[in-house]
Amino acid sequence: MKKIGTGLRRSFAVTSGLQQGYGETGTIHTMDEAEKAIRGWMMAKATTGLDFLTGTLSAGQVVYAWLLMSGTADSGSEPVAIFSGEVSVLYNANLSDESVEELLDELAGEMAAALGQTRVYVAYRDKAWVLQAEETVTPTGETV
Repeated sequence: MKKIGTGLRRSFAVTSGLQQGYGETGTIHTMDEAEKAIRGWMMAKATTGLDFLTGTLSAGQVVYAWLLMSGTADSGSEPVAIFSGEVSVLYNANLSDESVEELLDELAGEMAAALGQTRVYVAYRDKAWVLQAEETVTPTGETV
């Protein structure tokens, strides 16, 4: 085997919940729906000759806790879709970090829309950020 591409490792991950809504009234989306959204985004980019990122789609479970007004705590969990990978040293070596971040934000928005999410979590290299749909309110009252 001959090495045909080298470069710095540039890892990324986009994590989106699969549960739309809260509690027992929430709708659970499937990994197939997440994959369809990601593939659709990639194909739209590819057919117009624009850059896109490839990666691995994995199922996960986010576990969290919160403080109640009484001073006690509660916890919960929900299924998530995690799209992760590396910026290709062969096909995407020309992309600046800023361009990769823009692509990740765009993909996160596509996933959020398809999966009914108000927040999506993104990580790239040594940075992490949270995207929240404008004019939305979380169950704890956080708004954008």
